[in-house]
Amino acid sequence: MLNISGIHEGFVLDHIQAGMSLSIYHDLKLDKLDCAVAIIKNAKSNKMGKKDIIKVECPIDALDLDILGFIDHNITVNIIKGDRIVDKKVLHLPKQVRNVIKCKNPRCITSIEQGLDQIFVLTDEENEVYRCKYCEETYKNTTRKR
Repeated sequence: MLNISGIHEGFVLDHIQAGMSLSIYHDLKLDKLDCAVAIIKNAKSNKMGKKDIIKVECPIDALDLDILGFIDHNITVNIIKGDRIVDKKVLHLPKQVRNVIKCKNPRCITSIEQGLDQIFVLTDEENEVYRCKYCEETYKNTTRKR
């Protein structure tokens, strides 16, 4: 049986769609953190059939909840302190994402001005549609369907 030790202080990302943990690891820039990270792929789940789990032993403020909510707002975020779950964060689609999506419009100011942030605003929550703040180019969030 696989045994991955518990963490004293940090967070656990649970209910990640099977196979998505490595993408999330890179999108959240967890490789830049100097802390222990455990990725469990294809764990059995009564709710999902199979799921991925990421355990990170560092304070929760290292995690960008907006990016995580954009990637998949159905992921469960468990906060661990003193070897126990002390809180669970509910994720939502962020109203705005900065430097997560790149505008594909070649005439957009963000394509010309290198230092300008790529800002997309949620315009249709039901269909998960974001629009570029500068040129109104649309982006349909299909991140979970890669």
